[in-house]
Amino acid sequence: MTFTLPDLPFETDALEPFMDKETVEIHHTKHHAGYTTKLNAALEAEGINDVNLETEIFPQIMQMPRAIQTNAGQFWNHSFFWESLAPTGQEPSESVMNKLTESFGGYDGFVSEFTEKAGGVFGSGWAWLCKKQDGSLCVVQTLNHLNPLMDSFTKEHGVMTPLLVIDVWEHAYYLKYQNRRPEFIAAFLKIVNWEKVEQRLG
Repeated sequence: MTFTLPDLPFETDALEPFMDKETVEIHHTKHHAGYTTKLNAALEAEGINDVNLETEIFPQIMQMPRAIQTNAGQFWNHSFFWESLAPTGQEPSESVMNKLTESFGGYDGFVSEFTEKAGGVFGSGWAWLCKKQDGSLCVVQTLNHLNPLMDSFTKEHGVMTPLLVIDVWEHAYYLKYQNRRPEFIAAFLKIVNWEKVEQRLG
């Protein structure tokens, strides 16, 4: 199977003023598209066809060639990132809010934890809202191309279900926010697709 660049679930200017059109276009058509092309080339070089990243690649990612590791992670992470966003922003549903309250003491507690973890990623990476096996929620960081489904993560932190992610690579925000990552994080929280979070929560 050849992976294809997924269409954005919104117009490129739909996230204004929190995420600018130029950044969305470059992020999607240059960065995400580049990872897609490189992933296909890396898989082809290894003779790997018709593969599921979540169930076949990520559970053994550390055994894969570096080109598959990096590009599989970046392709999947970006796809998950775009689906985490909604043009007008939404409020968490009652069920999601209850989970946030159980785990963080309320929405403000979640925002504080998420902001700290996203702002604290050193260099390039991601901050994820995840559901642990006991049903509680937590916020975790991953560096570079990594995500919570990979064996490099689960062996240290346990199995988790990703619910939401913010991309804190500089290409996600530098055109609009330069080095002001905290402003980007605050803007991101205004355009979260909470309906998608609820679906992922199950």
